[in-house]
Amino acid sequence: MKYRKNKIQLYSRQVFITDEVKDVVPEFLMLLHGVIDSPDIPLNVSRSYLQADGNVKKINTYITKKVADKLSELFNNDRKGFEEKWNDIGVFIKYGMISEDKFYEKAKDFCLFKNLKNEFFTVNEYKERIKDSQTDKNQDIVALYSSDPGKQDAYIQSAERKGYDVLLLDTLIDSHFIGLVERKNEKFQLKRVDADTVEKLIDKDEKLESVLNEDQQKSIKEIFEKVISSPNMTVTVESLPIDELPVSLTMPEFMRRMKDMAMGGRTGFGEFPDQFNVIVNANHKTVQKILQADGDEAKSKIAKQAFDLALLSQGMLKGNDLTSFIKRSVELTLV
Repeated sequence: MKYRKNKIQLYSRQVFITDEVKDVVPEFLMLLHGVIDSPDIPLNVSRSYLQADGNVKKINTYITKKVADKLSELFNNDRKGFEEKWNDIGVFIKYGMISEDKFYEKAKDFCLFKNLKNEFFTVNEYKERIKDSQTDKNQDIVALYSSDPGKQDAYIQSAERKGYDVLLLDTLIDSHFIGLVERKNEKFQLKRVDADTVEKLIDKDEKLESVLNEDQQKSIKEIFEKVISSPNMTVTVESLPIDELPVSLTMPEFMRRMKDMAMGGRTGFGEFPDQFNVIVNANHKTVQKILQADGDEAKSKIAKQAFDLALLSQGMLKGNDLTSFIKRSVELTLV
């Protein structure tokens, strides 16, 4: 978090002492502007004094409490106005909850989730809203979220067809905030809407029959593995509704979250190559068309087209691969 320094000044009996208040004010509150005047602070202080003095620590705790109380007051007295300000203050509140456990305990009652319908809920309100429809076989309540609605639209529509609600969590701090909320709320999970098929994201142990037999499924898997030919792609054939995509490309929630927390791939998990699951919908007509195609070349051509569509939906089809996809699309259209 970047913030401007020297915006909070420390006084003792109206005598200016310092504007270096890093040890007096919690870091997440350094966004504030203002003055602190305390008779308990001596006129000549050093940084080591500020770090060790008990009165300074009391001031730190008191400021955190007063800010939390003021935000709670705003929320309770004018919730609509608070919601209108949420886009501006949300990151600040989430950062405080991550940084200070005492602030979390107060902020959990006014911290808001916003869904794609622009509706706002506290965590407890949201759990109550979705518990009937979004509880999995393990009795965990599963909240789905999007970090980029434009890019993840196909997955959002898939979830909405099931009657599921989707949250918007699109700030840089949300990958850390999600983990905090899960740790603090037992039997509650947050999963990105494109981390898997919606049937697996909220697994209700409902199995859909496949129109393909075991040999056909094996054959389809081999065709796609040959077409993709990448060690970073794992192909699975699953029985999904016929109105779902013929091929979906997903990254497991755990790996995606770790990469997000690694600040865009500069350290830790960000250095590992991306690993994706390629999910082939056994019940889609395109997959059946692949099996019925005449010859290996024709089968591979349709499979490649379906896979490229999955890449395109994730913004991963570029350069020569994109050009080849366009040419192939024209050829298939003219057939």
